[in-house]
Amino acid sequence: MQLTRESSQITDYLVEDDVVNYSHPLVQATARRLQMSSDQELSRINATFTFVRDTITHSWDAQDPHVTCSASEVLEHRTGICYAKSHLLAALLRAQGIPAGFCYQSLTLGDTPESGYALHALNAVYISALARWVRIDARGNKPGVQAEFSLDEEKLAFPVRPELDEIDYPTIYARPQRKVVDVLRQHKDSLHMYQSHLPERL
Repeated sequence: MQLTRESSQITDYLVEDDVVNYSHPLVQATARRLQMSSDQELSRINATFTFVRDTITHSWDAQDPHVTCSASEVLEHRTGICYAKSHLLAALLRAQGIPAGFCYQSLTLGDTPESGYALHALNAVYISALARWVRIDARGNKPGVQAEFSLDEEKLAFPVRPELDEIDYPTIYARPQRKVVDVLRQHKDSLHMYQSHLPERL
């Protein structure tokens, strides 16, 4: 798929805000550890992606009711749904000076349109050595879901099924979408939120 950038300014993909709050001491300390893992950009990106994918539980998989939104909240509680995990991954990459953005898919909750739809969040990272953007999905692997950092072909958590009216949005956003942030800020129980209140489309 041909990806398009929301902003033509690469610096917009390094911006900090109250969600991508990479000046927070906890985010800074984690970013420094990851940055020290290698002097190679690709290795640092892979290490950061793997850290978020594998050490931060997906709230639904873990049946953890905590709702997290900002990068620091995700690190503090070590859990989050895909929206929150994408905020953390962007923050950790940006803290290392690596441009990162936000991408979204609209997916069925089950295997039919009748099951309903939910918005899924992932990231795109800019590989400066290759002058290209690559999408990565740190949702968290489980049986049937195997996302990887790959330059050869995308290995995302969920392949989009157009025949079910699922949508793979091509835009790389500089900031998390407001409806995603709002749903996280408005709920106290991630399990109830996940089952009934996730936005369906952008």
